[in-house]
Amino acid sequence: MSDAAVIASPQRRHLSRAAVIATAAIFGLTYGLSAPLIAVNMAARGSGEGLIGLNAAMHAVGVLLIAPVLPKLAVRFGTRRLMVAALAASALIFALFPLAPGVAWWFPLRLGLGMAAETLFVLSETWTNDLSDEHTRGRMMAIYTATLSLGFAGGPAILSVLGSGSVAYFCGSAIVLLAIVPIAGPWVLAPAALHPASAKMHQYLKLAPIAIGTTVLNAAVETAGLSFIALYAAGMGWSMERGMQLVSTLMVGAILLQLPIGWLADRMPPKRLVWILTVLSALGALAWPWMLATPWLAFAVVFVWGGLFVGIYTVMLAIVGSRFQGGDLVGIYAVMGLAWGGGALVGPSLVGAAMQFSPMYGLPYAVAAGCALFAAFMAVRRSEA
Repeated sequence: MSDAAVIASPQRRHLSRAAVIATAAIFGLTYGLSAPLIAVNMAARGSGEGLIGLNAAMHAVGVLLIAPVLPKLAVRFGTRRLMVAALAASALIFALFPLAPGVAWWFPLRLGLGMAAETLFVLSETWTNDLSDEHTRGRMMAIYTATLSLGFAGGPAILSVLGSGSVAYFCGSAIVLLAIVPIAGPWVLAPAALHPASAKMHQYLKLAPIAIGTTVLNAAVETAGLSFIALYAAGMGWSMERGMQLVSTLMVGAILLQLPIGWLADRMPPKRLVWILTVLSALGALAWPWMLATPWLAFAVVFVWGGLFVGIYTVMLAIVGSRFQGGDLVGIYAVMGLAWGGGALVGPSLVGAAMQFSPMYGLPYAVAAGCALFAAFMAVRRSEA
């Protein structure tokens, strides 16, 4: 934590934390808005699923391009200025989508959004950690994760009100500009000056293998779950509408249960908590084929399971924040962003193949196997982060 954060009043620290987290949530809102909005507009213009998927992949390309240089950029320009620049760039890119003369222009625009998103996610996580201490870090990262998830969920809700026309893009641009206000004010504590990272990007794989593994697992299961849970429930006799309600229940649990999990992370060894959450997630996934026979039980189990599983990533953010500082913290978060993209790419493919092999057990057993393998990996590498 920076010296400025130490000597500032508790009220100012709380206000600064709220400002940074609010900025992340507002941008999360626009991120949740952009993905379905762009897809719907491309389909309306005659683009096929392959072209839409290729455009979506440009976001990951943007992450891959910016992540290796992000630690150096953060050291040179500072966290606050770089975040403001990324927000301003995002607002401009949003406004350019409906003004572009053709869909071909949307590919570099989507790449730019990916670069800006990675910058904002990494730096907002870093800044939140800078404003925390060892007694509050777990709770702060839990609030950060929950609020960001709430922002993601709010994007489609805005789209349902505004529709998929140009107004939605301009509204998204205005919301991103609004996100600059909380962090630009002088009342918000500036983050500590960052020192250059002491390791190369690839070296973080050796320095923090469990953190990287956590990110891959979380991305793989989360993206696969959101893609297939409703279809899985439909295959088990549920209507598609009830299946979508099951997905919504999982997301609500993932948001609400982060606060008690963060409270636990500040009161017990966090690595032990991550291992417990992973084991419980594996056992919970194994129960899915039988719980779907009783709807009320299914909703209750999915609510709790969503919170436990997302809690793995929340607690790991706190662990990383307590171990790394300055440019190294930016570096490890950037690598975790890359790992997230890899997990999100691999997870749905593996789960889809498992469901083709066994429609009833493919999804839950694949998720349980992933959690169990990670728990075993943690047990072997227990001395590392």
